[in-house]
Amino acid sequence: MRTQTELTRFRHRDHPRPVTRRQFLAQGFITGAAVVASPSLSGFLRGSPDALAQAAACGLAAGAGRIPFLCFDLGGGASIPGSNVLVGGPGGQLAPLGESGYLKLGLPTDMFPTLPGQVNTELGLAFHSDSAFLRGILDKTSAATRANLNGCVICARSENDTGNNPHNPMYGINKAGADGDLVTLVGTESSVSGGNSMAPAAMIDPAVRPVKVDRPQDVTGLVDTGKLVELLDQDDAAAVMGAVEAITERKLEKMSEDAVVEELIRCSYVESTDKVATFGNPAALDPRNDPDITGAVGSILSPGEIDQSEFRKIASVMKLVVNGFAGAGTIEFGGYDYHDSTRATGEVKDFVAGQAIGAALEYAARRGQQLMLYVFSDGSVDSDGSVDNSGAGRGKLIWKSDNSSTAGVFILVYDPNAQPQLTSPARQQIGHFRPSGDVETGANRVANNVVLLAQSIVLNYLALHGEVGRLDEVLPGHGLGNAADRDPLVAFAPIR
Repeated sequence: MRTQTELTRFRHRDHPRPVTRRQFLAQGFITGAAVVASPSLSGFLRGSPDALAQAAACGLAAGAGRIPFLCFDLGGGASIPGSNVLVGGPGGQLAPLGESGYLKLGLPTDMFPTLPGQVNTELGLAFHSDSAFLRGILDKTSAATRANLNGCVICARSENDTGNNPHNPMYGINKAGADGDLVTLVGTESSVSGGNSMAPAAMIDPAVRPVKVDRPQDVTGLVDTGKLVELLDQDDAAAVMGAVEAITERKLEKMSEDAVVEELIRCSYVESTDKVATFGNPAALDPRNDPDITGAVGSILSPGEIDQSEFRKIASVMKLVVNGFAGAGTIEFGGYDYHDSTRATGEVKDFVAGQAIGAALEYAARRGQQLMLYVFSDGSVDSDGSVDNSGAGRGKLIWKSDNSSTAGVFILVYDPNAQPQLTSPARQQIGHFRPSGDVETGANRVANNVVLLAQSIVLNYLALHGEVGRLDEVLPGHGLGNAADRDPLVAFAPIR
């Protein structure tokens, strides 16, 4: 630590007094832990109450104490309502549509949800019993995990085959408090949103742009603790850093810096110590080394699956987000523009997406963490009534055309303590479909406005924390109206 005289010498005549960590780094006040210490230091202040108290004061709680959040961005226009998540009329998910409506949504007459055995409610949210999403989720989750799930479907149109739909709410989720110990946001694409669809412009904060993570090497590459861990083992390196932190504290007591400056210096050392103690061995972050994820008997992914692109993505992002190393993450899967005159292509793609969704839910269950999932796509598809009787087609109707009016999104929430509750059974579905199989665009504010749809996801994230009253603070100038206007858009009761 610099003396007061040295601090004065380091200040630049034409620069203001530094007040951020980046400014301290730029002026040389904070450096890395390039120090070799004798083994006698290894026991110095290890795990001291002062150090632990200071760590808490610097806000090092995993995930900032908020519910982990994941987006699944299915690029191309996936079929979400009808053949996967059930949708109905004004009476809710199971309120019947017309025959032409079900045919448009890809269901043959012998699979209409009005018939016995065509509805599955294991996840709380009602799915078609032969939904490919559902089959994938069931493939990766235990019955105990499924018992602690609930969700809602939001009937809302969006434009087809374009990344210009501002679906992605991750910046708003960060504004609501989500943060990570290593990085704030992650995404599998090097885009502003981290995925295919855009983020609403008013939510974007360039300072927390998502870090691209789509493979295990990206996860381990987030950590660089310098040479100290190479020279000493991880525990001794953390102890050395703790000693440096303690010495810094003593120096600060004799300095005449402003309180905010002292706190920035103090927290920089505390966070560096915590980083070495927690992430001194980057291999510990590698999802391939996590027995819950892969490589062990009963792990979520097989060794063959972890080598596939989709599962590398979900393994890497869920490792960071579920453990609080990142506050929120987006997983983008491409190729969901699957109207190729078959049903088989879409069924296979949807099954894989379901497996990825199930993997994230099961990982949260094994880690004992809550989790909110948001699944969306740019537009949707419809059928002309032709049947695909191939094995993968399963006797369902062929996807023929893009159709933005058959679109929708859904949310799933997991809580290890109990099944999440809705504010009302009617909120299992927000908005509704017309008998013709089209979204009723006049049902509410979000049914025909993707920006407001993304805002409603942030609203429901706040609701899970019991903080719906913070929406005006989190999203100033939002378009969801007053408290009475917003109430029908709140699906979830608090779980934290």
